[in-house]
Amino acid sequence: MDIYNSAENLLLKSFPKLRILRNESMKNHTSFKIGGVTPFFAVPATSEELIAVYRFFTSEGIVPLIVGNGTNLLIEDGELGFPVIMTHGGFSEIRLSAEGIIEAEAGTTLARLAVFAMNNGLCGLEFAHGIPGTLGGGVFMNAGAYGGELKDVVKEVSSFDSQGEISAFSGSELEFSYRHSVFSENGHIILKCKIELSRGNRDEIKSRMEELSLKRRQSQPLDMPSAGSTFKRPKTGYAAAMIEECGLKGFTVGGAQVSKKHAGFVVNCGNATFEDVYSLMEQVKDRVYRKTGTALEPEVRIIRRGGVNL
Repeated sequence: MDIYNSAENLLLKSFPKLRILRNESMKNHTSFKIGGVTPFFAVPATSEELIAVYRFFTSEGIVPLIVGNGTNLLIEDGELGFPVIMTHGGFSEIRLSAEGIIEAEAGTTLARLAVFAMNNGLCGLEFAHGIPGTLGGGVFMNAGAYGGELKDVVKEVSSFDSQGEISAFSGSELEFSYRHSVFSENGHIILKCKIELSRGNRDEIKSRMEELSLKRRQSQPLDMPSAGSTFKRPKTGYAAAMIEECGLKGFTVGGAQVSKKHAGFVVNCGNATFEDVYSLMEQVKDRVYRKTGTALEPEVRIIRRGGVNL
């Protein structure tokens, strides 16, 4: 019996409601609509299920890929050599724990979290309403938009390590910086977060969210598959402006294209492969560096077939 059959049998004995799919295409679970086939795809509904699945595989020397909502990933095509655990879909409880304090599980979407805050008259998360990822993925990379970042509101994060030991990080321990947190380095898996917000006027909060939503629709290619902003903001200037300055708006490789609407986005025109997108990104980086001297860094997380073994 192979490792994945063993995992399915053993995990379902302890967690009969755990959702497991076998030989699942990651095209179905990424906003890019690109990705190979994983031999084992699990969607836990509780922290116990999440830790059990992760611990089973790490005890066998296999590191699963943790996916939130699949919105910031470029996954290689073909047969993937690792299991995938998706937190979005079940692991998404939100509650008010005190005045101005929201506790939320990692799998909840930032959009849902922002609406929950609005409905409770709490402001500070308006910027997050249009970010399509989950809270866990957002905290991992300190997601932000329109002048706001999660570091401004996230006060404590519970996570677990490869041994299943749960820890809490707060304040400077979170090591937030631009598109970075302590979880970018320490290998911990985020379970839940405490978010501290201010009391505000519900109608004003809603109006601000609608304003930002309109800005996104007008400026971003939301009607096409992408992984959001393709490159991080350089130390000086803006990636999109540099790409456009190089005449690369609309530049195409296979089914991948630098968006004609916003040069900071690479979009899937319908049949793009991993290699199409990766080649396009490399050519964009090369052209921008030769013209401006700026080395662009991907904001998209690139996942190869082999995965990472302990």
